[in-house]
Amino acid sequence: MNIKKYTYKGTFKLEDGSELPELEIAYQTFGTLNEKKDNVVWVCHALTANADVFDWWKGLFGENELFNPGEHFIVCANILGSNYGTTNPLSINPTTGEPWYLSFPPFNIRDLVMVQKLLADHLDIQTIDVLIGGSLGGQQSLEWAILEPNRINKLIIMATNAQHSPWGIAFNESQRLALSADPTFHSNTPEGGSQGLKAARSIALLSYRHYDTYAISQQEITHDKTDNFKASSYQNYQGDKLVKRFNAYSYWYLTKAMDSHNIFRGREHHADILGKVKARTLVLGITSDILFPPVEQRLIAEGIPGAEYLEISSFYGHDGFLVETETLTHEIGKFLKGTAGVSTASHYTKSHH
Repeated sequence: MNIKKYTYKGTFKLEDGSELPELEIAYQTFGTLNEKKDNVVWVCHALTANADVFDWWKGLFGENELFNPGEHFIVCANILGSNYGTTNPLSINPTTGEPWYLSFPPFNIRDLVMVQKLLADHLDIQTIDVLIGGSLGGQQSLEWAILEPNRINKLIIMATNAQHSPWGIAFNESQRLALSADPTFHSNTPEGGSQGLKAARSIALLSYRHYDTYAISQQEITHDKTDNFKASSYQNYQGDKLVKRFNAYSYWYLTKAMDSHNIFRGREHHADILGKVKARTLVLGITSDILFPPVEQRLIAEGIPGAEYLEISSFYGHDGFLVETETLTHEIGKFLKGTAGVSTASHYTKSHH
């Protein structure tokens, strides 16, 4: 991976008044910024993803995909608090010379967006042609389009919301309970809370997928089993997989940041907040998403002037936004050409192939 680093020289002030004396932002770019600087595609990634969008959003981003380096200058920054190169709880606190761990200052979605904004300023990108993100990435994208409406030409958000729901917060709190139940979580070691992280990931998967996903992919071929089921092995495998590539402290802080998401917080005239978005907008929902159900995307589409809304049928649940890349390519392609023809806040379903 061709990871680039931008070190912000000043003190980074968070919305709650806390400060980070040092801020490093890890990011990747693909393609070349053209002379007019009007070919920027900026990607905001989800909870445990990284800056390598060509790796985790294959089929939509890649050499020969809809978003490709031949036509576009694609930027994806690793978010604040994540452990893929940007300042996070395992980074060294310059004041103590030790990692931050649980003394890392709390941050929210608006703080994540301010980090993205700092990088855009550093790269001298005044106009983002397409801002795109799903889930936590969609929360950032929507917040950014409200904070800087003149910077974003087109906004594409999927499987996300305007305010994180009590249901979503409950899922995240359940995961944090798993983290804190691991006694090593408070040990202040890089591997602290790893078993809690494994359990947390198992809980998260249940919200990312759907009854039908498991019914088909984890179905037993025999009626004889009383133990060692495929679904059990799958949960263990996925938990171990995350432990190998992530850390419990970043997970704790990022789920807290997701809980904080609320575009109405601290702003007057709540009914008009979504009206601040000037970007031509496409909002996508997934029929089987139990974590961010389509009602949340419809609310966004109804509030953004001229927004187009599309609902995709998928048996993958919330993860459909990462999996259904063939459908996304087709529908986003139409939107980018201005031929989507979907009226504001209307919707239709696209069958899973």
